[in-house]
Amino acid sequence: MVSRKERADAIRVLSMDAVQKANSGHPGMPMGMADIAEVLWCDVLRHNPGHPEWPNRDRFVLSNGHGSMLLYSLLHLSGYALPIEELERFRQLHSMTPGHPEYGMTPGVETTTGPLGQGLANAVGMALAEKLTAAHFNREGFPLVDHYTYVFLGDGCLMEGLSHEVCSLAGTWKLGKLIAFYDDNGISIDGEVEGWFTDDTTKRFESYGWHVVSGVDGHNADAIRRAIEQAHAQHEKPTLIRCKTIIGFGAPNLQGTEKTHGSPLGPAEVAAARQTLGWSHPPFVIPADIAASWDARAKGQALEEAWESMLNRYHQAHPDLAQEWQRRQENALPQDFAEKTEAWLAKLQKDGKVMATRKASQAALEFFCAMLPEMIGGSADLTGSNNTNWSRSKPFTGEDAHANYIYYGVREFGMAAIMNGMALYGGLIPYGGTFLVFADYSRNAIRLAGLMQRKVIHVLTHDSVGLGEDGPTHQPVEHLSALQVIPNVSVWRPCDTVETGAAWKVALTREAGPTCLALTRQNLAHQPRTPAQVEQIERGGYILQDCPGIPEILMIATGSEVEIARKSVEALTKEGRRVRLISMPSLDTFLSQDEAYKDSVIPEGVTARLVVEAGASMRWGRILGLRGRMVGIDRFGESAPGEQVLDLFGFNVEYITRQARMLFV
Repeated sequence: MVSRKERADAIRVLSMDAVQKANSGHPGMPMGMADIAEVLWCDVLRHNPGHPEWPNRDRFVLSNGHGSMLLYSLLHLSGYALPIEELERFRQLHSMTPGHPEYGMTPGVETTTGPLGQGLANAVGMALAEKLTAAHFNREGFPLVDHYTYVFLGDGCLMEGLSHEVCSLAGTWKLGKLIAFYDDNGISIDGEVEGWFTDDTTKRFESYGWHVVSGVDGHNADAIRRAIEQAHAQHEKPTLIRCKTIIGFGAPNLQGTEKTHGSPLGPAEVAAARQTLGWSHPPFVIPADIAASWDARAKGQALEEAWESMLNRYHQAHPDLAQEWQRRQENALPQDFAEKTEAWLAKLQKDGKVMATRKASQAALEFFCAMLPEMIGGSADLTGSNNTNWSRSKPFTGEDAHANYIYYGVREFGMAAIMNGMALYGGLIPYGGTFLVFADYSRNAIRLAGLMQRKVIHVLTHDSVGLGEDGPTHQPVEHLSALQVIPNVSVWRPCDTVETGAAWKVALTREAGPTCLALTRQNLAHQPRTPAQVEQIERGGYILQDCPGIPEILMIATGSEVEIARKSVEALTKEGRRVRLISMPSLDTFLSQDEAYKDSVIPEGVTARLVVEAGASMRWGRILGLRGRMVGIDRFGESAPGEQVLDLFGFNVEYITRQARMLFV
């Protein structure tokens, strides 16, 4: 009969062998947490290796993602479509086993981890999503959504400030189905952490409202199992299980030291570890009996089949809810979404209201949230400024999950990372608000959403120096460019209610990554358009006002500067100049269009171009070319009324017109 130790040692040898073959990686954590993983995955975890996307599976997140070989070993051994050859190709080009786990790259990987603390934050988002989804769909006798979220984490995750943000919320929200295993080995890259990490972690988490199981021997299966049972007995509190482990467990000369953290053990130590563990098999060879004891495919299929049987009964008992469940699982919008949205945008154009785009965004939420109950909103303590709520917003609390709005408090990074977790969970469309200048706090989570291509919507208001008196600490300058350079991130800066509505439509239909909406504090004029121009907004850039014949100059503007640019074009037109005005609410969207459309808007032959945007010039290089100019801001702002600050930086008709004249030849 296969022992627990043999199963755990299979993880250890696969991990150290893969790292050794790659001559790169982190063997210490997988070797240290192998016993915990064996208990969780063999005794507790409800999952189906044959169908990694089974909706009611337990979620497993490896927040300390540098120990990726632990996860790859678990997936391979359990029966996921991850053959041993891919473990042998660890960290190699185009393998399924990259250096850190990547969502979409490897079956069974729930989220991309590695930047420490973000996996933990994603797990909080997943547990939150489970609670919200269960409240919406579960009915008596039909626990359609009933599973746990488990997360492995280490000292580094707990040192990151992000962990404070999200764990505080997890306790407040009473996420009783979130269970975190803390690899309490006392070692980080620089050595023993007692020199820089002396927090009383138990008291810290208890103060958050967590249940803490301390002093668990992370190499004793019975102690680990008892700790998990204690966690399951808690329904109102998330649980932190503090597992005392030895990093690099089994490597006789290096275990317990930082030397096992991020480097191969070396051939001699690998051989010594094999002898210490009593493992006589060659690299990447798992004996048949040990492999069979790990295989979870039959058990997982039975679990899913039982759940599918319940789902079929659910269809009979609650047909409307079942239909809604199916739509959300397929990530499908309602059939009449496009038709209704087209009519709504036409009405916005006809009404021609003057308002700040942050208010226009709230009007868009009023329309879209009524149609899409899966939209889950929120704000980092700026609801009244971001306008992220709507008339039927209902706040989520630990006691009441029948909700669609989340007060995150002043936790921008935590909000962004939690939203990623909700988007990964499926069936929800998270959006959240803060000031554009504070996108810096959220940036790494936005980056990971881009890497994972998740639909997450960031409402970023007070989008320029035009916000005024709060001064340069709150006036974004470089932020549009900084967001724009992140792959798969789409940035929109609409100029009025219609462009704002169109931006929301694109964000909700886009599946390739997160969308950032940069919105004004100040009121903006309504722009006249034809129905064809309204349709073209979704292409990111379009001709808002044209001239007879071939233009002498192209004037390109975004957001609050479109109206100023229009007035400048009118002044130049009176002087007999041929000027084309282009509104460019989303540069990245425009650049993704076909060449024929792009050339119809910005002809290659017209090289005299003036870009007008109250932000840094960096993102406009591809448009400006050699002869282009920009009226922008490449320095910090000033504290003064918004109109005065804009005027100081040349955002007035006179200055823009003067800059345009300098381009005529």
